[in-house]
Amino acid sequence: MNAPAPRRLVLLRHAKAEHGQLEDLMRPLALAGRQQAGGVGASLSREGLVPEHVVCSGAVRTRQTWDLARAALTGAPETVDVNDDLYLAGVRQVLEILRGVRDDVSTVLVVGHEPVMSQTAATLAGPGSDEAVLDRVRLGVPTASYSVLETDAAWSGLEPDAARLLRLVTPA
Repeated sequence: MNAPAPRRLVLLRHAKAEHGQLEDLMRPLALAGRQQAGGVGASLSREGLVPEHVVCSGAVRTRQTWDLARAALTGAPETVDVNDDLYLAGVRQVLEILRGVRDDVSTVLVVGHEPVMSQTAATLAGPGSDEAVLDRVRLGVPTASYSVLETDAAWSGLEPDAARLLRLVTPA
């Protein structure tokens, strides 16, 4: 009997946002961020990481990042969950959100903020993780970067150290 394929988790920091007078939650993407976001979608497609389920913070910049990335994907996710709790979430809340994903989903994309995207990747990274990538993620990740993890655990049972951190993809 073949073992089931590992589940894949992609933790994406939103693309570059404008700075200015707007409330943080309302800040849109800068022009450079719009370009980055389209590149993220193309990269996810090339890497075979088209998500079945997306969890996206309710902030304007994360929703715009997802919309522009989605336009460049080959294939569309079954479920998109715009989750306002993700905006101020810590690692514990991100894990709770992930535990709510159906266990038959193989690839999940979370579009969120720093420092929680890198902290979540570091917290989940267990045996078999790429140590150089883990060291880099522990320092934080730049805008439009995503960490790729695999786990044999069901989403409902996801715990710290239960995944392998495979790579960090940063914009060109």
